[in-house]
Amino acid sequence: MSTPSSGRWQRPVHLLMAACLAVMALAVFINVVLRYGFGSGIAASEELSRLLFVWMVFIGAAAAYPTGEHMAFTGLVAMLRQRPLALRAATVLIRLLVILGASLVAWGAWQQVVVGMDSHSVVLAYPTALLPLPALLSCGAIALMALAELLRGTPLQLGHTAEVE
Repeated sequence: MSTPSSGRWQRPVHLLMAACLAVMALAVFINVVLRYGFGSGIAASEELSRLLFVWMVFIGAAAAYPTGEHMAFTGLVAMLRQRPLALRAATVLIRLLVILGASLVAWGAWQQVVVGMDSHSVVLAYPTALLPLPALLSCGAIALMALAELLRGTPLQLGHTAEVE
């Protein structure tokens, strides 16, 4: 379920992901045509595509969290709907686990960003810290959103209709 504050970010985030996908598709298409049609290629195409793919995935992950589009335990939640106290406890536990998991991934990504500051990619020569950076930003954002939901006592709304996923 989309929250009012997340609604204003959906369009720019989707446009950013679409731009990443468009540049990736164009770079790969041109590289394929050049390689198979003319026997040459653009070396930077592969690095650029990989970098944009990583950014697109993590931007999408952060955008999916407030709308409840991540994997969910709908079977468990469906069983707990008849028991409000148990559902509230499960909601708190789920949010705490999301905060813990996102924080651990963000911490690992931060360590990779620090390591990558001193090295550069082979072809484009961008700092390799740009590869783990979206994981740090995405997981940091997800942890903050989960913390805000936990502090506000926001009920768990998964937005899923299936019984089991």
